[in-house]
Amino acid sequence: MLFLANHVLQWLRTRLKQRILCHFLVIVLIPAVLIIGWNSLAQPFTNSSHPQVILISLDGAAKERVEEYLSSGILSPDVGLGLIKSQGIYADKNITCTPSLTAACHLAIATGSTAVKNDITSNKFHLVASPLNKSISGFSAPIGGYSLLGPAESITPTAQPLWVNLRAHGKKVVTATFPGGDGMEIKVPGLPHSPIIQSSSQRTGDYTVPFGASAEITARGFSLTSSDFSNAPQTTVSQLNLAGKVSYSQIQQASLNDNFTVGKTSYSIQVAAIDTTNDRQINYDTLVFFDAKTGIQPGPFTLPETGPTYIKPRQKKSSPFYLQGSSNQAGTAFYVSSMGDDLSNIHIARYSANYIPVTPAVASTVNDIYSHVGFWRNQPDYRFPERLNPGLSNFADAELQAIYEDQVESFIDYQTRLALRAIKKNPTADLVMIYFEQPDGSEHQFLLTDPRQATDPQNPQTILAGQDIVKISRYRSYIETAYRTANNAVQKIIDLVGKNPQGVPNSNIIVVSDHGFSTFHTTVNLTNYLNTYLANQGFTQSQISAVQAYTSGPVAHIYINLAGREPGGTIDSTTYNSIQKAIFKGLNTFVDGNLKYGSGHQAVFDKIYVRPSPSGKGTNSYIAQDSGDVFAILSDGYNFDGIQTPAVTRLGDTSSAFFSVPNFYGAHGYDSEIPKLSAIFYAAGPDISRRGSVGTIHNIDIAPTINSLLRVPSAKTVQGKAVRLTQ
Repeated sequence: MLFLANHVLQWLRTRLKQRILCHFLVIVLIPAVLIIGWNSLAQPFTNSSHPQVILISLDGAAKERVEEYLSSGILSPDVGLGLIKSQGIYADKNITCTPSLTAACHLAIATGSTAVKNDITSNKFHLVASPLNKSISGFSAPIGGYSLLGPAESITPTAQPLWVNLRAHGKKVVTATFPGGDGMEIKVPGLPHSPIIQSSSQRTGDYTVPFGASAEITARGFSLTSSDFSNAPQTTVSQLNLAGKVSYSQIQQASLNDNFTVGKTSYSIQVAAIDTTNDRQINYDTLVFFDAKTGIQPGPFTLPETGPTYIKPRQKKSSPFYLQGSSNQAGTAFYVSSMGDDLSNIHIARYSANYIPVTPAVASTVNDIYSHVGFWRNQPDYRFPERLNPGLSNFADAELQAIYEDQVESFIDYQTRLALRAIKKNPTADLVMIYFEQPDGSEHQFLLTDPRQATDPQNPQTILAGQDIVKISRYRSYIETAYRTANNAVQKIIDLVGKNPQGVPNSNIIVVSDHGFSTFHTTVNLTNYLNTYLANQGFTQSQISAVQAYTSGPVAHIYINLAGREPGGTIDSTTYNSIQKAIFKGLNTFVDGNLKYGSGHQAVFDKIYVRPSPSGKGTNSYIAQDSGDVFAILSDGYNFDGIQTPAVTRLGDTSSAFFSVPNFYGAHGYDSEIPKLSAIFYAAGPDISRRGSVGTIHNIDIAPTINSLLRVPSAKTVQGKAVRLTQ
């Protein structure tokens, strides 16, 4: 009996343990495994210690326009920006930097410091260590300044990019064409044997892709007719057959008469026409572009190579063309905007040649992009709609605009694929910084919303009641396309990182812009005005020649060739002060008296600042080390860019010496407090509450916000404050 009792007790204990184990499995272990498994699948690009941060900049995305498009349905509330807004936070206003220019404001985002502190004062300006006639791009200027003693690299820069601080704290940072991340060594322009004033280590992350550059072959158009073609030689026919291309009509061939050299290799572009429709009619529908020396190769091709390019004009889409053998690994593309099936009225655009600049610091990364994404594609080229590229005289406006729209879509597609590759290649990166060129480029070209803008740049009568309403409507659709294209790029990044069951992105995604956008109706010839004004004030020609203005959009930095500051400086301190005061007075009293464009006494300049102290090296809250001796911003509606050759006199003016009709429409760079210049800020992710509006922020707040997400203290140079991300 005792044995039986012990046996029963052991059986009960065993069953009890099994039940406890079963409950443990069902209630605790299995759900935990499932959750861990789900997270590992849903967060393939997440660091084990914290979610990844992805910063996306949409160049020129205006807060007011994004909200308008979200409200009207032009942008879906469930896609891209709409999705992030609904799942996280957004700013009612994001006050950008002054001046509101691309280089200056992207470096304000990247450093958390104003343009004065990071010393990127414009898209184009002058380093005072350079000869007066030498400028530097804001995209390749020393971030945080440099030492004038030497000159030399600063041991205490006044600003520091995010990637420097984060990497010093053991974090991994990716920059995908983000301004400032280029791996360059910066020297002083025009200074023989210049020392390095910023080393590549300050401009390089763990995986850095520089923005592309021109291979110095500009785009152009070509017009062909059937008389330009003849029966293709047997070599071409055989090569097409070997490539598996069948033509149901006699293959035709013509020379494009397009001969150029890129990367030490010469090219001569030929074009063949084939008929791929088996309908017993002669109707050519495909053009094949190839280099005469290389011929039509059969493939397959390994990136970045493309072989010949095949284009069906009715698809209204360009095709890339790698310049095989070019030492800089450059490429171009072709677009056919018009073609009759009898080979009549053929209009072809050959895009400019481009490549990715390579330095030792970024060589392996660039090679990765070339082999997985391809060569650098053509960014939208304003020279097409403005008819500045050669060979466009026979092209209709609609064709040129279609070319530009193709470049918008193809370039954003390339930038998106590049960004996705950067994320996939670096699944444990803590921060990924991504830059998209749109909608900025399209807004410059097509932001036609002011009745004072001439809808025909060659006809000053086309303002006010004389505007072309149809063109205004068409241009509005181009802007909408640019925003949709950029928004879709954001969505593709969300798709890559995935969302949780509630729809929140698995990575902390922050989408910003560098500035908003405004329109302009008048171009200002600053050189003519300054020369005239200073001459009227009694300054000599040699003194006037010692004044140099560098402009970017509506922003001017005006330098005086001061002895002891610029190499070869000619102006003594007393004369320097006289010239500086005269320039300030001249700009301050400059008015537009044309009643068709304003009140008749409209101030041309909105903001004017002068360098303090007679030494020529003083700074203040508006003047940086390398700002002009006079730094000035035009009033909204005016721009230094867009002057036509010859200049077109405005309606109501007697000459075009100072004011003229521009050849494009959108601008930024104005006072950052103007509502139209407000940038965007949308953020959502695992560490960001769904709390809606955070009110007004500044672009310099983004860097400390990222540092806060990554639990890293900000550099002492950071001036912004972290945005509160949770309730």
